[in-house]
Amino acid sequence: MGDDSRLAAVVALAQGMAAAHSSRETWRAAAGGARRALGGSFAALSVWERELGRLRVLVNVGELAEGEEEFPEDESYPVHQFAEITEFLHERWAGGGEPDAWVETAQGPEEGRAGYCHQRVAALRRRGRGCCVVAPIVLHGRAWGELYVARPVGEPVFGRADADFATVLAAVVAAGIAQTERLEEARRLAFTDSLTGLANRRAVDARLDEAVELHRRDGAVVSLVVCDVNGLKRVNDTLGHSVGDRLLERFGTVLSLCGAMLPGALAARLGGDEFCLLAVGPSADEVVKAADEVCRRAVELDIGDGVACGVASTQDPIGPVRSARRLFRLADAAQYRAKAERAAHPVVAGREGPDDPVVRLADEPSREADGERRRFRGRHAPG
Repeated sequence: MGDDSRLAAVVALAQGMAAAHSSRETWRAAAGGARRALGGSFAALSVWERELGRLRVLVNVGELAEGEEEFPEDESYPVHQFAEITEFLHERWAGGGEPDAWVETAQGPEEGRAGYCHQRVAALRRRGRGCCVVAPIVLHGRAWGELYVARPVGEPVFGRADADFATVLAAVVAAGIAQTERLEEARRLAFTDSLTGLANRRAVDARLDEAVELHRRDGAVVSLVVCDVNGLKRVNDTLGHSVGDRLLERFGTVLSLCGAMLPGALAARLGGDEFCLLAVGPSADEVVKAADEVCRRAVELDIGDGVACGVASTQDPIGPVRSARRLFRLADAAQYRAKAERAAHPVVAGREGPDDPVVRLADEPSREADGERRRFRGRHAPG
């Protein structure tokens, strides 16, 4: 491959990784781009998990051997089987050496080449591959993992120029992974409440829209619990905002623990003293049970005055739910009633007969206009 072709391959690899929208897409683009650039039949990207002492395969692309999967659940190798990742590579990097790639063949090590690992040679033979080039990936100044590209038996063996090129490709891959990590951290922060670590309003908006669409299309049960922490203003005024923040943090923990009773439930802080649980799939009764546990545990906190919880579920007789806004109105109206009545247990929309007061309150425009119930602020305000 000429210099122009290799430059084009590097550009294509970088562009492919830049276009990825998730970690998996990034891994696939990295391995696939390197495989094409080096003329390999197979490529893999692996991460060094120091805390577990293993090299874990993230993605396999190209011609997969028996037992190999594109995104393996748990294909990993103890690092003592690949001593170079902890000894040869780390020692060279720590000593200021370059993290160069190297070549191995099914016949054994190239003469004078460091980094030989007989487990890799055995793996090449077992999978019908004739040679491989292994390129370490360095991220934030530390060994992150490796890029591995192989060719089948009968194809030309990788040479020193290929190893040098693989070193360049690994540096491009490292830059792409770093960019993906920054973007994912930005996304995480955008959908996370900074005080409690729970999801935030933006995350709830997105998830609830998807959930209601799933309900309309497939009839999935969608349930929403809206909670209001009682006594936050009193705590702030008498004990200080730092204690008030501690109350919110502790209630966030309670909500998270109780939400774990509902597989896949999203626990979120909507803002101020308002929280919610969003569940898709569990029955309405299961959600009410979890909400009742929230109320019980909140009373046991040594600060605050418990919590007011309202529940709305598409499985209860609340009428058609065609929008996220309506389900929020119903849950918020139930929470409003729970607070007004100082209820020790959740109030559930639709469970008091045909003329259910919560459903009537949620769907009565004049009541909303008069401010008889607290509106859910923001995008899901009544309308």
